[in-house]
Amino acid sequence: MPREFDVVVIGAGPAGENVAGRVADAGMTVAVVEKELVGGECSYWACIPSKALLRPVDLAGEVSRVPGLDIGPIDTKAVLDWRDYMVSNLDDSGQVGWLDSVGAVLVRGTGRLTGPREVEVDTVDGGTETLTARHAVVLATGSRAVIPRTPGLAEAAPWTNREATGARAVPRRLLIIGGGVVACEMAQAMHGLGAAETTILVRGGGVLERMEPFAGEMVAKSLERQGIQVLTGEEAAAVERPVPGGEVTVRLASGRTIVADEILVATGRRPATGGIGLPTVGLEESGPVRVDGSMRATGVAEGWLYAVGDVNGLNALTHMGKYQGRLCGDVIVARAKGTADDLPSMRDRADGLGAPQVIFTDPQVCAVGKTESQARADGAAIRVVEYDMGRVSGGYLLGDGYEGRAKAVVDERRRVLLGVTFVAPGAAELLHAATIAVTAGVTLDDLWHAVPAFPTVSEVWLRLLEEYGL
Repeated sequence: MPREFDVVVIGAGPAGENVAGRVADAGMTVAVVEKELVGGECSYWACIPSKALLRPVDLAGEVSRVPGLDIGPIDTKAVLDWRDYMVSNLDDSGQVGWLDSVGAVLVRGTGRLTGPREVEVDTVDGGTETLTARHAVVLATGSRAVIPRTPGLAEAAPWTNREATGARAVPRRLLIIGGGVVACEMAQAMHGLGAAETTILVRGGGVLERMEPFAGEMVAKSLERQGIQVLTGEEAAAVERPVPGGEVTVRLASGRTIVADEILVATGRRPATGGIGLPTVGLEESGPVRVDGSMRATGVAEGWLYAVGDVNGLNALTHMGKYQGRLCGDVIVARAKGTADDLPSMRDRADGLGAPQVIFTDPQVCAVGKTESQARADGAAIRVVEYDMGRVSGGYLLGDGYEGRAKAVVDERRRVLLGVTFVAPGAAELLHAATIAVTAGVTLDDLWHAVPAFPTVSEVWLRLLEEYGL
């Protein structure tokens, strides 16, 4: 017989976990279906392990800028062991314990929609189970890495983020295809841990092209200074790996050939919607699940289906998936109680305003809100101010050769910030102040009275306001 719950969540990554936690805290029953590890991509193959690998490299860069300090070579084995510890050696029992503690029921297996409020699960023991939901089904299936259709590439068994962050050994020669976040972060991590010949292959004109132009320029300059080769305007035409596990030969469109020990594909991700039964409820199987501001899927009769995290295509960032999960959980509870109309704040605001993002390279790239080009495309009347963060006392005290840049996009009509970007070592801790200013619409006149401590890098806020003319 089917088991019935108030809510069924497919996917136990951060977004799905947050939905489960919110509805369980409100006294509703919830089942969570997961085919891999509870905790999802971020916990085991993305955010956590990548930052564990990057931290020693980042710290080595910091130390190198301070006269009188030298940490010596990085112990690669110790770093990989630390990475293993940070991902609990791929043991999700701690995360499972959390689900148990909130009263959620974990169902191990592959879930798919089979009709309104109905989920069929192929369980890990080879059986099949049907779950039904009284109020809502939530899709939180995340995304998958994209492998381009370059001849020979798929057959060469390339790395994706999973193989890179879970590497048991660091290759001496590494070729990375792509110029986004994964490409830049993993290039720096692998090179710092022993990939002496690291090359990034970028089809476009530079790395991190979705950010402010100076961000990619500064990161590329830093990567090249470290000995990482960045090839722009290039793409792979064919890939050969005659011997499994052997060296990889990549022929570029320009005719050049590169030989590497491993090849990492970092060309983006797509929502994991295949095989989850979307056509059974009238939705297309490919592409993201479109949602409204409350995370409810559009085009589904009676409004019982929701989608959070990467699967809805709004914003492929863990913290945004968790935000959507909290919002979605609260909305489901409110609608179940018949009080949703009294809760107009339970709508997605952060994505529309521009979600915060940190790229953990050296220098770090931190941004929230709109870039200058996005704001202009929206037709906003803007003014842009920039400042050299190396001129801030708190910055140059951090070491010889400290470099950074800050940029603020100002809405001239309302005198509020539409977007802020920082590029500097350790700049991540500056971002939340910018996130508050952007999402809360804090005026420049109010920011003027938020006095930064001296001597800290946060004094860049004062300098930006002075550049504006306050």
